[in-house]
Amino acid sequence: MKSNYSEEQRYLKAKKRVKDIKGFYGHLASYVGVNIFLTAIIVFGLMKDGNSFIDSITHFGAYSTWIFWGIGLCFHWLGVFGFGNVISKDWEERKIRELMEVDNRRDQKLLKK
Repeated sequence: MKSNYSEEQRYLKAKKRVKDIKGFYGHLASYVGVNIFLTAIIVFGLMKDGNSFIDSITHFGAYSTWIFWGIGLCFHWLGVFGFGNVISKDWEERKIRELMEVDNRRDQKLLKK
């Protein structure tokens, strides 16, 4: 009975983690899509008013949303993935193993040819 309870807890924890990761990627997609749209509206609107393309893209309004929303997106990323995932020794070891695995698979494919 104890192991089933533990297994169910791990499943629920993993399910929540997947939901959080999915939420972050949805936020990232919205960030990119909405900011491209807003930047295009601002730049083309400024160009219509007689500004050059360079003046339009260097206007603070063209990239301010990218900056401020990007700060919020960074905090969302930290909440989902955590800062320790990037700089920890554990991360380094996982990345080394992952890269070695990729090299092994590539080498195996080359040997099959």
